[in-house]
Amino acid sequence: MAQLKTKVKLYLEANSKSWDENKIRLQDDMVDGVSSPYIKTWNVSGLDKPTDSQIASYETAGNTVETNAGIDATRRSQYLDWEQQMEMIYKDQKNGTTTFKDHCDKVRSDNPKG
Repeated sequence: MAQLKTKVKLYLEANSKSWDENKIRLQDDMVDGVSSPYIKTWNVSGLDKPTDSQIASYETAGNTVETNAGIDATRRSQYLDWEQQMEMIYKDQKNGTTTFKDHCDKVRSDNPKG
């Protein structure tokens, strides 16, 4: 299940607005161990606070955004640091090889996006 913040950000983007911590506050008054996040403060000029059904309509897109963010984090850790990347690029140019490209292709194929 996508987080409320993710769905609110998608709602804002769909309405040409962006997240602003000073104008939107989310809260979760956990009751009996059950999470119930909600929008506590909404001060977005020119855009009404979304209804529950409007927020719910972003569930699938929110799941995709969150899944892809995890995949991006995994890819970043597997691409190696910039010094190693530059060394691969240098050696590829010097030797006419494709080590860097092959490495990047493997990271992407091992961690595909949906």
